[in-house]
Amino acid sequence: MTEIAESAGFAAAFAAGLAGVLAEVAPILDERARRVLAGAGARQLGRGGIKLVAAATGTSPDTVGRGAAELEAGLVADGRVRVKGAGRPVVERKDPQVWAALEALVDPVTRGDPMSPLRWTTKSTVKLADALTAQGHRVGPKTVARLLKDHGYSLQANAKKLEGAQHPDRDAQFNYLNEQVSAFLDAGLPVVSVDTKKKENIGRYSNGGAEYAPQGEPETTNTYDFIGEAGKAVPYGVYDVGANTGWVNVGSDADTGTFAVESIRRWWTKIGHPGYPEARKLLITADGGGSNGSRLRLWKTQLGQLAAETGLEITVCHLPPGTSKWNRIEHRMFSAITMNWRGRPLETHEVVVETIAATTTKTGLTIQAMLDTNTYEKGIKITDQEMKAFEVAHLQRHDVHGAWNYTVCATPGENATRPGQLSQFLHAPLV
Repeated sequence: MTEIAESAGFAAAFAAGLAGVLAEVAPILDERARRVLAGAGARQLGRGGIKLVAAATGTSPDTVGRGAAELEAGLVADGRVRVKGAGRPVVERKDPQVWAALEALVDPVTRGDPMSPLRWTTKSTVKLADALTAQGHRVGPKTVARLLKDHGYSLQANAKKLEGAQHPDRDAQFNYLNEQVSAFLDAGLPVVSVDTKKKENIGRYSNGGAEYAPQGEPETTNTYDFIGEAGKAVPYGVYDVGANTGWVNVGSDADTGTFAVESIRRWWTKIGHPGYPEARKLLITADGGGSNGSRLRLWKTQLGQLAAETGLEITVCHLPPGTSKWNRIEHRMFSAITMNWRGRPLETHEVVVETIAATTTKTGLTIQAMLDTNTYEKGIKITDQEMKAFEVAHLQRHDVHGAWNYTVCATPGENATRPGQLSQFLHAPLV
């Protein structure tokens, strides 16, 4: 009797100890792990162990018995918590018509080829679940999402790939532009990509993106983006392709042809001429619209003034219509500036200038910036007669699409670039 009592006492103590262990590690155990551990304890105790462990741990004897049976049959690491077939039956088994009802809701607004293996819907899972429930099919948004995924639907976002009608000379112009850029760079001459960045409201306006900051209340900004007294910032950029350096003239007035050329003038004075002291030729690549558009007369006549002031022969190659995002300044410089001031209100023009000037990249890009407080008159007209006289005296169009490729010089002379003579022009001795 003493041995039996001692054995019973040991079993009770063992079961109590196991209960304490299970209670301590319960937060990290799933249903199967708790069941198997309880079954293992019961197997160690032998006859009567299931009841003892169940009583000590507060678990059903059936659960402890299943754990012990799983151990006896051999554990398989299959990632399942419950045995196959356990849990709620899938909704399709209870309601075989649910997918047909869902497809009827989705199909009229399905995008793309209906025979494609990848299809998607513009309706939310919440709205679809509500509509199905109203029809008598009781499902939730998660079930709708699973059904859609099982039948080849997925969430899709828009992709910007359509550029409109392609100009017939687009590829030829790109080839010509690349040839000119390579030729200028090989000759050690400056090549710049220019454009106006998106205008920015000055003041406490929300700026896209986020940045790390101490925990607390987020920086508050205006609810609406109406232009305040501080106006806008107009960043006009000049990116030196060969040197991987940038210049931004931050204007506070209108974005005109005069402003565009003034930005290039300031770049040449501050960076261009010191970097290329012997250069007498400059290549500018620009898109076909805006303040430096291929049709803008003011842009060309202002370039003529810049050529007269600097003695430069300025060659311009415009990107074909619909390809402005291919301009190197867009993805070499403007993208880095946008990343640098993300999530930060641009409260003053000085903040814009300082933030731009602090922009760098791992590839070695450096940018200088300057505030331009000049006023630029809008609506300046260049008459047909004035433009014709200017072209005769100062503008030479190239043989390849002369509307997009031309050279502006101070005065026509023997050294001025002639149409179709760019190769000889590039390799002429510097003066």
